[in-house]
Amino acid sequence: MGVICAYHGPMSEPLAASPDARLSEFQTALLDFEKAWWALPSSKEAEIRERFEISTTRYYQLLNALIDTEAALAYDPLLVKRLRRLRASRQKERTARRLGVTIRV
Repeated sequence: MGVICAYHGPMSEPLAASPDARLSEFQTALLDFEKAWWALPSSKEAEIRERFEISTTRYYQLLNALIDTEAALAYDPLLVKRLRRLRASRQKERTARRLGVTIRV
């Protein structure tokens, strides 16, 4: 697959859009990739660099901003809700570790 986008705007506004905006081709490509990366032959990091020509850090910055949008939720509700849930779980675990608290799941 070819490169979708080598750079996606300034860091201060990675995915700025109005609430009724539609997803760009790049944004849908991010969501589609996140849904199916596990079935690809090479590592996720290598695929991110090859497909999008961005670092994995930038990929996750864009993905995290994207899953907070209503347009992403409308595009793929199951994926976006799962990613939001995983992110919230990781945040709780990090906070608990900092406070020295054990969380039971």
